[in-house]
Amino acid sequence: MVRVLKLELRGITKRFGTLLANDHIDVVVEPGQIHCLLGENGAGKSTLMNVLYGLYEPSEGEILVDGKPVSFRGPGDAMEAGIGMVHQHFMLVPVFTVAENVALGAEPTKAAGFLNLDETRRRIKEISDQYGFDVEPDALVEDLPVGVQQRVEIIKALVRNAKVLILDEPTAVLTPQETDELLDIMRQLKSGGTSIVFISHKLREVKAVSDTITVIRRGKVVGTADPAASTTELASMMVGRAVSLTLDKAPAQPKEKTFEVRDLTVIAPNGQHVVDGLSFDIARGEILAVAGVQGNGQTELTEAILGLQERVHGSILLDGQELLGRTVKEVLNAGVGFVPEDRSVDGLIGTFSIAENLILDRYDQPPFAKGISMSPARVLENAKTRIEEFDVRTPSGALAAGTLSGGNQQKVVMARELSRPLRLFIASQPTRGVDVGSIEFLHKRIVAERDQGTPVMIISTELDEVMELADRIAVLYKGKLVGVVPAGTSRDVLGLMMAGIPPEEHVHTTQAGKAADTTTISTSDAEGGDHV
Repeated sequence: MVRVLKLELRGITKRFGTLLANDHIDVVVEPGQIHCLLGENGAGKSTLMNVLYGLYEPSEGEILVDGKPVSFRGPGDAMEAGIGMVHQHFMLVPVFTVAENVALGAEPTKAAGFLNLDETRRRIKEISDQYGFDVEPDALVEDLPVGVQQRVEIIKALVRNAKVLILDEPTAVLTPQETDELLDIMRQLKSGGTSIVFISHKLREVKAVSDTITVIRRGKVVGTADPAASTTELASMMVGRAVSLTLDKAPAQPKEKTFEVRDLTVIAPNGQHVVDGLSFDIARGEILAVAGVQGNGQTELTEAILGLQERVHGSILLDGQELLGRTVKEVLNAGVGFVPEDRSVDGLIGTFSIAENLILDRYDQPPFAKGISMSPARVLENAKTRIEEFDVRTPSGALAAGTLSGGNQQKVVMARELSRPLRLFIASQPTRGVDVGSIEFLHKRIVAERDQGTPVMIISTELDEVMELADRIAVLYKGKLVGVVPAGTSRDVLGLMMAGIPPEEHVHTTQAGKAADTTTISTSDAEGGDHV
């Protein structure tokens, strides 16, 4: 095992044709340190780490391990030098067990070349016990929650004796509880002597665990900061301008209620009522935010409205017209704009161009099509306008959407949905995995849609986002509506509701001496994924 005492990146430059992704970047990671690379989506953080991990060859510059220059021809060389990486999108085989995934690429064998997973199981158990991972070696990966899958990725690196661990946007796919657990794991790894390079744009998390912060903007290091720096200072360094971390919006001016959900029930294949008798309404010119810990029926609710769920009962009315029973295309053509919670799976076709993704729901309609013929010129002209309007960071609308950073992909989805007249706008996790500068922009666009008189429904597990955007807040727990409360409702009350306690029971809960414990749990659940 090579013990990495110090890691240095000197003058790292990476070009993709005319695009300069990294521009002479210098970073020093000291032993036993959590070093954060902070920056907007598309700033070049992941590219830099892919160079360090041997996935990209640097155009210029050098990497030093223990003061000696090294050259990595691939991830195997980086792992040999004691560098491991956990990617934002996990590199696991779902149908394999934990042990099989950990052994993959460095398979231990017995005599005659037969696979021997006993040693791998032993190491998994040893590391799991050391850090409290609670990972079963013979469990199938596809059966594990996302947070546990991430632990498997960390175990993979530690089994290979990684002394520097790169975590690329590690909380982007985690629930609030899993985020807090990961931050604790990072502290444990640090205390055990592992250095961590933490790539993030979430200021609260960065301040909570980092020892030092390097800020990257548009491919360059613009400075270093102490974790004691204010969130406002860090946000300004990231974006290059003053950023407001609070949303300035005028009070809502709600008009008639044009969207109504009545006794909505969604039944899962196993017979469970994942949405259980929901009833609520939204007026034109107001934002209803649906809050709750992930997995309490939010996904199924939006899928039912869009026509993606099969076993649905109840009624969904838009301007008095029933949406239940319509196809997805018919729902969209009825004037519903929809931003899904997973942009890469449900919001975009990564191999299609940005221009094509911007007309996915209107490719067969004027001005983009006439009869069976499309107009490429009109498609590109629309893309140019939307890219400029939504500040999508790309040199061309002709590039594949999958090449964009997460935040820019989200802007493309939002631009597509908000570029036509809407009678209802639904956004699920609208800023998940999006940097602070883009959050400010996207929040303003959502409020602008409200101010045009559109009923808006936001589904978010980010409690700060709910409180920023909402005119009213609906809280779901186990598929049921706990209650609908005004925007000014306190965080503690919302935390209790997210634990399934209706507002009218809060006084009794407090008197019984249980509220403090419940509030602690609920607030932790809700706050773990805060953007700032």
